[in-house]
Amino acid sequence: MSYCAVLAKTLFPMLAPTVAAVLRAVSPALLDKAGEVRVRAGKPLLVVTGDGDVFLDAAGRPSQPAKAYIVSGEDVAKTLQIVSRNSLYACEEELRQGFITVAGGHRIGIAGQAVMTEGELKSLKNIGSLNIRLSREVRGAADAVMPYAVSGPRRVMSSLVISPPRCGKTTLLRDMARQLSAGVASLGFAGVQVGIVDERSELAACRDGVPTADLGPRIDVLDGCPKAVGMLMLIRSMAPQVIITDELGREADAAAVLEAGRAGVAVIASAHGKDVADIAARPFVGELIAGRVFDRYIVLGDKPAVGVIQEIAAGGGEVIYRRSGGIKACG
Repeated sequence: MSYCAVLAKTLFPMLAPTVAAVLRAVSPALLDKAGEVRVRAGKPLLVVTGDGDVFLDAAGRPSQPAKAYIVSGEDVAKTLQIVSRNSLYACEEELRQGFITVAGGHRIGIAGQAVMTEGELKSLKNIGSLNIRLSREVRGAADAVMPYAVSGPRRVMSSLVISPPRCGKTTLLRDMARQLSAGVASLGFAGVQVGIVDERSELAACRDGVPTADLGPRIDVLDGCPKAVGMLMLIRSMAPQVIITDELGREADAAAVLEAGRAGVAVIASAHGKDVADIAARPFVGELIAGRVFDRYIVLGDKPAVGVIQEIAAGGGEVIYRRSGGIKACG
């Protein structure tokens, strides 16, 4: 299925019909490069790609801002109505976090007027901006990584995927989950029980608790659950052999990774950063690196293209793979 067909099935039905009509008319070549769609009341409709920003006219063609389709307040309101299933109140927790995840794992970031109660953010109202961050499911995205991530029929290397934002971490983690769950015959890897803690509902793209992403046959997902809580819950209840989650950062996250290691469970996670040294200098996650908790560090970049593996290092820091030919793992 082409990426245009995927968006037509998962995302476009979630948008105001007027905005969806513009995007349906966009060329497949441009949609294939799109990373975000910016929908701002009173502003031109904008697609963000790895090559730069592209304004769209009413026919879906690249345009100058003055001739682009201008998003209306009704476009924003209608999109929110569809996404929330006619009940923004039911999405109050998501509004507090600033985003709502829809089918396919696409994340709709939200900006508007903050509603505060006793100094704490309660919700958002008068919403005027939406940032639709497009999700991609790329079978084979982890092919170049898997020889370094598994050993023998069932051993999984605890791994930390490192990259700046929008460089393919989620795409890579999703395909690693699928291959770990299904097994990789060419590597003699039989497949293991995989638990996913999907705090932001991006990895598994769950709708009503059911994953919409292809994650293989041996998968259990805790959707919308904080990472630290979820990792410990999975260990107690589902007996995973590996836990996959994204964006470690808090002290509790680091403590849960340590607890998983003590329980004999591998952890594959991600962190925002440019390289291992960058992450090592940070609190909490840096302590995991100092303690050699991870067996592998997988560093992604966006040069010469988004999702290129820059290097893979072993737990002690020695580089075991460095890009020479520009192998692209994910996009």
